[in-house]
Parts: sequence; structure tokens; C-alpha cells
Amino acid sequence: MSNDDDQPVEYYFNTRTRMVEKGRVSSWEHLMGPYPTAEEAAGALEIAKARNDTWDDDDDWGDDS
Repeated sequence: MSNDDDQPVEYYFNTRTRMVEKGRVSSWEHLMGPYPTAEEAAGALEIAKARNDTWDDDDDWGDDS
């Protein structure tokens, strides 16, 4: 038998409400995550922007040669 207390807490950023949620409360369509802390979940949009900027600057992406 498994105990839910053994599972790590995960946090999500809800793109519709712009709120951090503890656990998957809302539909996956509106969630970014999971993140290990509420602070990281609150910064989800900034994290995504930084990753997108990095990928946009990757000249080798999609280069099969």
C-alpha cells in the first residue's frame, strides 16, 4: 500500500488564472509544469521565454548535415 505523503509535492502554473497550483488541480490544457517549488512555478512564463530564446539562437537546430 502506498502513502501519498511519500510522493513529492509538485507545483503548476495555470496559464488561464495566472496562479500557482499545488498539485494538478486544473485541466492539463491550462497548466505548465510540474515544478519542484511554488517559486519556480510562478516563474514558468519567464522560464519558457528563456528556453525559447535559447532555441531561437541555436543555428544548428534542424540541421541534418
